[in-house]
Amino acid sequence: MSAAPAPPDLPIRRNTALLSASLAANSGMMQLSAAVASLTFVLVIGVKGLLGLGPAIVLASGALAALPAGRAMDRFGRVPVIAAGFVIGTIGGGLAALGSAVDSAPPVFIGLICVGTAGGTALLARTAAADMYPPARRARGIALVLVGAVFGAILGPAVFSPLLSGRELDGDSLALLWLAGSGFTLLGLALVLFVRPDPKRIAEALAVGTPAAEVRPAAPLKEILLRSGVIPSVLAAQASFGVMVGVMTLTGAVVVDHHHHSAEAVFPIIGAHVLGMYALVLFVGDLIDRIGRPPALVGGLTVMAVSVASLLWIESVPATAAALFGIGLGWNLSFVAATAQMADCTFPWERGKLLGFNDLLSGMTGASLALLGGYALTAIGVAALAIGGTALVVLPALWIARRSFFRRAEASPSVAE
Repeated sequence: MSAAPAPPDLPIRRNTALLSASLAANSGMMQLSAAVASLTFVLVIGVKGLLGLGPAIVLASGALAALPAGRAMDRFGRVPVIAAGFVIGTIGGGLAALGSAVDSAPPVFIGLICVGTAGGTALLARTAAADMYPPARRARGIALVLVGAVFGAILGPAVFSPLLSGRELDGDSLALLWLAGSGFTLLGLALVLFVRPDPKRIAEALAVGTPAAEVRPAAPLKEILLRSGVIPSVLAAQASFGVMVGVMTLTGAVVVDHHHHSAEAVFPIIGAHVLGMYALVLFVGDLIDRIGRPPALVGGLTVMAVSVASLLWIESVPATAAALFGIGLGWNLSFVAATAQMADCTFPWERGKLLGFNDLLSGMTGASLALLGGYALTAIGVAALAIGGTALVVLPALWIARRSFFRRAEASPSVAE
């Protein structure tokens, strides 16, 4: 049975635009974190071997926040939880700025935890996007919300690069950057508070006349994971997100330290990466709805593998930017397809739980890769990062491609139809 058409009084377009704009603000803060979290932590600790610890703290915090945030979304709605995340992020930026300015590790440590918690919570806005669109247009709906991060990719370097230009990369400069990041999260909070009604209520309204409208308790997470199509989607999302953030968070160290480029070069490269993640997202969303989720999972992982492997032989800023763009594009394909597939397999009142669990796994993988990658980068060089990242996306792509999941997933109806 197809999903019922949206009632004309539901402000789906307005809510989509507001959520998209809030993710633009989140993208600005996360770009900053990706670029300078490692450098900030090394500055206050003074141990280069801990290069990956700063981003690992951010990623692990986001991952650990994802599952309780997802469960809270299913209980209280999407907007209150996302708003709380932005409040925490604003506080985190202020603490990171304080710690950088006074050369103190505890405020930086707590600040990075808050920034990670905010980022992990804000990323669950795609749950709200999935709520507001029927299965046949769900990937596009998710893409419409994620596209806001493109503007964050443009705005971030436009704000941060001038703040760093001509300055030493010291505590005062980093404090100024973190305060600017807090401005981004404060803007995100203001935007998300205007999202009404809550997307979870919209999902319930769209479900009228479908099996999703039947009153039934939320299934246990273990039971949801056994539904057809869920495990391959979780595996692809974990591999793509983990490798993407692991490589992205260490790019600053690769560019500034290993290839001896100027500090300002970090932001254009990170900007190119975020553009790859989101610039083509509308095209990607339509493509996924047309070709199906599984082919997009394999295709995205393959694009990532080629791009990560290219880090073995490139050194220039333009070439590194192109490789990071490719990594972002591959993530886009696999991550949006995985999110759409997981949303297809869940009811509105259990969707946040599954996506939160997925983000927990993905974030912990990313945090582990950032931490181990920092040690490997220091001890061995870029080759360790490139070879390890390539293997981690190639193996699940081969596993998914060999399974009969393609035909089964396309033949089996969505639980929300």
